[in-house]
Amino acid sequence: MAYSDQLLDDGSEIWEAQKQHPFVQELADGTLDEEAFRYWIKQDYRYLLDYARLFAIAGAKARDEETMTDLLYIAHSTLSNEMELHREFASDYGISREELERVEKSPTCEAYTSFLLRTAYEGSIAEISAALFPCGQGFLDIGEHTAALATEEHRYTPWIEMYTSDEFREVVTLMRDFVDRCGEQYPGEHDAMREAFLTSARLEYQFWEMAYTREEWEY
Repeated sequence: MAYSDQLLDDGSEIWEAQKQHPFVQELADGTLDEEAFRYWIKQDYRYLLDYARLFAIAGAKARDEETMTDLLYIAHSTLSNEMELHREFASDYGISREELERVEKSPTCEAYTSFLLRTAYEGSIAEISAALFPCGQGFLDIGEHTAALATEEHRYTPWIEMYTSDEFREVVTLMRDFVDRCGEQYPGEHDAMREAFLTSARLEYQFWEMAYTREEWEY
């Protein structure tokens, strides 16, 4: 079994919880509160800036040309493609780029990005591969899940199309290949990889909850 599949098996309960979350369910049928979606756009935009930084740091740590090329490509794709689509979503919902760039991270977004960047700077290349995997694979799986649930086009159809596009599938394939190479090359790090993967997966679930409840700092 490829190590990416093993990690997905280990995180299957979290994966299912994400698919059943009301944010995802309501996004699929088009009934999600617009303010919850606006909140998600703003927070995910801030998240993606650090997610792209994670790939850039990982690319600099890579010791082989293939891995370096793949990771820097994903960093560029995140900055130039995925974030541009977020800016388009934001514009459609009356959110300016200036407003996006002023957004304060929520507690969950701060926790997630801090974990990713700490892993990037302090962790091994194997741990990094596992920490970044839940976001990419998770959004592809939830994109496919929402596409299967949607019975007609609605205002969130462009979101579903973005995360089931050929371009996004290509990026996720590169992520999986990276995880599998690390799983094969560093068998002694499987426990650390699993821990990093599950931490990111749990934070992915919390990100949906954060957006649905429009989490704020208490003080």
